[in-house]
Amino acid sequence: MTNPAPVAAPARLAEIEAIIAAHLWREGPLLPILHDVQAAFGFIPSDAHAPIAAALNISRAELHGVLSFYHDFRDAPAGKHVLKICRAEACQAMGGAAMSQAVLDTLGLDWNQTTRDGRVTVEPVYCLGLCACAPAAMVDGKLKGRATAQTILAELSA
Repeated sequence: MTNPAPVAAPARLAEIEAIIAAHLWREGPLLPILHDVQAAFGFIPSDAHAPIAAALNISRAELHGVLSFYHDFRDAPAGKHVLKICRAEACQAMGGAAMSQAVLDTLGLDWNQTTRDGRVTVEPVYCLGLCACAPAAMVDGKLKGRATAQTILAELSA
């Protein structure tokens, strides 16, 4: 016997259904729905999958494919601080790999993980548009050029 799907709290389910309804008139509403669900909850809760798939007449496997393809969609809440580190070639050529590894080691994380205290989530990105100032990072939406492990960790501690 399989476990039943988790039941959403009525208020959350109502909010999910309202988000879906607000986009059903669109052509290609899936991505706008997912963005709004994530904006509302900070992630895409698993209990949103069935209502979204049903409303759009897609399988949950198709929905999972979209969620796993687009790296900005989360399946769990992000930390208080979100650190995105560029993994593109220009940043790697300018010491980005060593800088990234130093940050990950100091925080005790791997990519796409959050510290146990919920303080920091680290995500890879593939170009922040700061190639001339490599290596680049983004801390809470603020771009950082010529980033070092020390400057990033100091920014996260502030």
